[in-house]
Amino acid sequence: MPAAGRIGRVVLDSPLPQLDHFFDYAIPEELAADAVPGVRVRVPLRSAGRVADGYLVEVADADEPEGGEGFRGALSPIEAVVSPVPVLTPGVWRLARRLADRSAGTASDILRLAVPGRMVRAEKAWLAQPEEERNPPPQAPSVGVRGYGDGVLEAAVARGERLALRPIPRLSRLPDGTWVGEWAVTLAALAASCWSGGRSAIVAVPDHRDLDQLAAALAAIAPARALVRTDASQANAERYRGFLEALAGPRILIGNRSVVYAPAERLGMIAVWEDSDPLHAEPLAPYVHTRDAALVRQELEGCALVVSGLVRSVEAQRLVEIGWLRDAGPERVTLPKVVLTANQQAAEPAARAARIPSGAWRAAREALSGEGGRPKGPVLVQVARPGYVPVLACAKCGQAARCTRCTGPLEQKRAGATPSCAWCGALATDWQCDRCEHRAFRMVTVGSGRTAEELGRAFPGTRVVLADGEHPVLRVGPAPALVVATRGAEPIAEGGYQAVLLLDGERMLARETLHVAEDCLRWWSSAAVLAAPGAPTVLVGVGGDLARDFATGRFVDFARAELVDRRELRFPPAVRLASIAGAEETVRTVVDAVDPELLVDVLGPAPVDEHTVRAILRFDYARGAEVAAAVRAAVVRNATKRRKAPAGGGRYRPAPSLRVRFDDPEIL
Repeated sequence: MPAAGRIGRVVLDSPLPQLDHFFDYAIPEELAADAVPGVRVRVPLRSAGRVADGYLVEVADADEPEGGEGFRGALSPIEAVVSPVPVLTPGVWRLARRLADRSAGTASDILRLAVPGRMVRAEKAWLAQPEEERNPPPQAPSVGVRGYGDGVLEAAVARGERLALRPIPRLSRLPDGTWVGEWAVTLAALAASCWSGGRSAIVAVPDHRDLDQLAAALAAIAPARALVRTDASQANAERYRGFLEALAGPRILIGNRSVVYAPAERLGMIAVWEDSDPLHAEPLAPYVHTRDAALVRQELEGCALVVSGLVRSVEAQRLVEIGWLRDAGPERVTLPKVVLTANQQAAEPAARAARIPSGAWRAAREALSGEGGRPKGPVLVQVARPGYVPVLACAKCGQAARCTRCTGPLEQKRAGATPSCAWCGALATDWQCDRCEHRAFRMVTVGSGRTAEELGRAFPGTRVVLADGEHPVLRVGPAPALVVATRGAEPIAEGGYQAVLLLDGERMLARETLHVAEDCLRWWSSAAVLAAPGAPTVLVGVGGDLARDFATGRFVDFARAELVDRRELRFPPAVRLASIAGAEETVRTVVDAVDPELLVDVLGPAPVDEHTVRAILRFDYARGAEVAAAVRAAVVRNATKRRKAPAGGGRYRPAPSLRVRFDDPEIL
């Protein structure tokens, strides 16, 4: 029998938008002790005797009013409490609800990112631990934040300030001899200071390389029990064990984008490193960016917020200009030594045609041999693409070579290999240009493999290291070597590289995206900070304002100018966007459901493929909640609309095909 007068409000684990609300269930007397807010439950659905999983969010009295009225009618009882552990904290639920409403999504989609799947063995082992072992006592960190003034950043975090932090662009050696970026030392010291005060800290980084650096920096100043790491490479049991540790008490939580949803008790700080990195864009519905989740959580919990990166993102600059973030930087500005070759190449025809001009060759030779009084050491060569020859073209007319079977791009995987399709793998043995009927190829883009081969011939006897997605290398020693790496895959050298060559800059800038300049600055800066103090970083073939900003470290000025251009064009982040994709009739219905007075304008609908169109809504930030509510209501109506079965389809009804994404980074 149900316990007298006790009602459980449950959110179901379902992606269906029409089920994204509380369902009321009676709490049976035998479950009353375990049925506390936050536990996983199994409840019946009044359709075909089905059951569903969900979370018990609230427990209320039966006579407690909701919306001005009491509960009426008989309620179905909760069928089972799956686990006695309250895995959904009130703070995480408020965050999930707010983010779902902000992006016209469902709270359950957010909760799938926030709460990992239950692992029974790990849970039982955690429950068997004594309380004192679950929650280690805080202790003061061994070092403080350096380079920003004694205790300045720690005090700002303690006051709950919101900072746009400019990092110190250099490498740092930890006590155990490990080299990491100075940014990792700074964020680790801030997180440790927060934890020592009895509060949790969350630090979100783009990928595992950044995570390894941050973990190494924290290991040097904080006990291992204080750290909880969330990584996609972890086993499910290990990840769930860390999640349970975070429930026990204050911790330092580090990880990729989903760590921003961690159940941090007494949250004191959220930090996001390199918020402009596309890895922070969530690929799963409702597609909430790490930075946006951090901003909302900071507002809900009143903790400190630190947004930092080697390059100031345009989104962070907008927040600085409206006063939401405060600009903060080191006491002393240190910049890598950047050498630009664009002027030399423009003046010399031979240098203009060369992929590696004479100045870059000279810098590499001096670093490898120790000429010019500099110490010998490794040289980093950054290239745009992995592979051997990733792009081929017709040798006569220059048209891109495409597969005759699937029209995919042709590539050459190694020296002397027959070109093949990058999509279907078919060999291009009978290829012929469909424009001029020529049968010979020429290289358009040289990949990391071909670059390593050419440099190996140019510097005989020198070790060549290839680092890309297929050949991951995290660290190299201080001995002379040529390290050829694709952007984002550069290993850290002990003591830093004695020279850094940035190739293919013009090809990187040729990408058709709104963020191309910002991305290039981040890629180049990530490589430049790996150089030893005073070692040259040579940017090949790129000139103009972008090269000047990179060489002088004027990344804030770049973000400010970029934001001015975005405002004139009404591009993000000057305005917000919502993309509506699906069948044309459905998309038009959703667009018509939004009051035109709420919008700046509507772009489209325009065709995406044979069956899909897309419309883009542009609106001001102040109107975001109203637009999201209108779009979400239209999505629910579309999901519950009766659909005719196709001819001969029996009782089959096609599923609604509608995709809604707010702040879509793929649009521009």
